[in-house]
Amino acid sequence: MKNKAITSRNEDFAQWYTDVVKAAKLAEYSNTKGCMVLEPNGYAIWEKIQSVLDKMFKQTGHQNVYMPLLIPENLLKKEGELIEGFAPECAWVTIGGSGHLEEKMAVRPTSETLFSDYYALKVKSYRDLPKLYNQWCNVMRWEKETRPFLRTREFLWQEGHTVHETQKEAEEETLQMLKVYEKFFKEYLAIPAITGKKTEKEKFAGAEYTYTVESLMYNGVALQSGTSHYFGQKFSKAYDIKFLNRNNEWEYAYQTSWGVTTRMIGALIMVHSDENGLVLPPKIAPRQVAIVPIGTDEQVINLCKDYSKKLNENDITAFVDLSEKSPGFKFAEHEVNGIPVRIEIGKRDLDNGQITIARRDTREKINLSKDCDIVENVRKLMIDIQDNLYNNALKRREELTYKTDDLEEVKQIMNTKPGFIHAHWCGDEECELKMKEIRGTKSRCILEEELKETDKCVVCGRKAKHMVVWGIQY
Repeated sequence: MKNKAITSRNEDFAQWYTDVVKAAKLAEYSNTKGCMVLEPNGYAIWEKIQSVLDKMFKQTGHQNVYMPLLIPENLLKKEGELIEGFAPECAWVTIGGSGHLEEKMAVRPTSETLFSDYYALKVKSYRDLPKLYNQWCNVMRWEKETRPFLRTREFLWQEGHTVHETQKEAEEETLQMLKVYEKFFKEYLAIPAITGKKTEKEKFAGAEYTYTVESLMYNGVALQSGTSHYFGQKFSKAYDIKFLNRNNEWEYAYQTSWGVTTRMIGALIMVHSDENGLVLPPKIAPRQVAIVPIGTDEQVINLCKDYSKKLNENDITAFVDLSEKSPGFKFAEHEVNGIPVRIEIGKRDLDNGQITIARRDTREKINLSKDCDIVENVRKLMIDIQDNLYNNALKRREELTYKTDDLEEVKQIMNTKPGFIHAHWCGDEECELKMKEIRGTKSRCILEEELKETDKCVVCGRKAKHMVVWGIQY
């Protein structure tokens, strides 16, 4: 039976998304226009994402730091491309207390300038390198249209900023962090993302080049889910980050930047969830198992507590729901909140020597002996749920992936059943802009693959330089 509070996703996908966010109590709209309140359920997912990624970053040698929230205007202007790219989205502070500031300050839209200014002070010799820093923080970008998690004026993210002795080392870092994200999306979020380089037009302002992580939502709309940028010496020359190299000569350092945001929670919703609410992969679910006693029988309660203790001792996050609500209400609540596994135990079950386990992804119920190895059974079930969610998402992506070099077919696909379109491109920005006229279709990433002599640009028909993935974006 469908949750009545949630619109059918095939009827109105945008409303369905909003309904899931509200029903699962992930976020609430705020009187601070364009900003959201991250509620406990939503923030707990972010904490889980943060803990997993933070460990992955530290395993690759990175350390956490924290930079100021405000950026003086003169500092932001030092690298021309960056300020040009972010100027329309900057929020400025011009008054402090009761007086006007001598120089206005931007609320950070990103922190390249602050890191570069800091590195200019700290990097003097090749012995100081590399510096592999990351910060977890909030940023602000003055977006015109907002939607919870997908696009808000203030959002949470991590931004890695590293500085290196050689171009080779910096480029290896750029690719390494892209692979970290790709692994995280596949193994934890159960999202089959694609990765590749952005076109010159779509790359990050100030980067030599940008790698991107692109995910496809259930409705065929693409979501840029993470980026890794190679800066080369652009920022080091603008901010004078120089070091004495091994030949005792002054040289500009090489830099990278990479980041992901709370937008990933939006991706989780739009890839996996259904008309009964949130669906979470077990590896990223803050609460993995809800144990619901039916009635107040002491033996039932004790068995529930015993199961919870065993599961938690084996690194499976479980809790016993002893709230004063009806069992049916509890089942619906845990379902809408996306808890992967639910264990139901009543007096009648106990008398029959069994328990019931419900899996959130398929809503299937399984009867097991009350004396079963609960840890082993739940662990196996969670692996199966994780794999099933990934495989379903992969199948959906493949169903909505097309290959064509016919512009009319591109129009037909994007206007009826959009998705990822693999089509050749000549490399001309004019053709890229021509594609954008079709429902805002943009290049998502360039696929690194060999081209045939006969491959032609989907727009102009000239010789192709790249195979590109195109899509409509959030």
